[in-house]
Amino acid sequence: METKKGYHATAKYLMISPTKVRPIADTIRLKPYTEAMAILESLPQRGALYLRKVVKSAASNALSQNNKLDEEMLFVKELQVNEGPRLKRVWPRARGRRDILLKRMSHIYVVVDEISGMGE
Repeated sequence: METKKGYHATAKYLMISPTKVRPIADTIRLKPYTEAMAILESLPQRGALYLRKVVKSAASNALSQNNKLDEEMLFVKELQVNEGPRLKRVWPRARGRRDILLKRMSHIYVVVDEISGMGE
């Protein structure tokens, strides 16, 4: 298996459906770090809060591992929003019946890298 370049961060078992987070993730994928953070801070959705935390963590990992980097030199190289486990809950219905309510979880994986490596 090939090694991935860049600096990564993950957030697992987030109590939000991946289908709610993916459209927000599509807006910041392959954008510079400063622009991505500005977009995420202006969005009102709850998924933007989770994405902002993970992208900021990946950037912090990059800055702590490489002192030569600056925030303006980073971009969001890879961003995955995967489905986690589902909590199954009972939802009462009419005439003594029930439905199963699935509470979905998300796993977010972010890779940030230097802008100079963007053309590779």
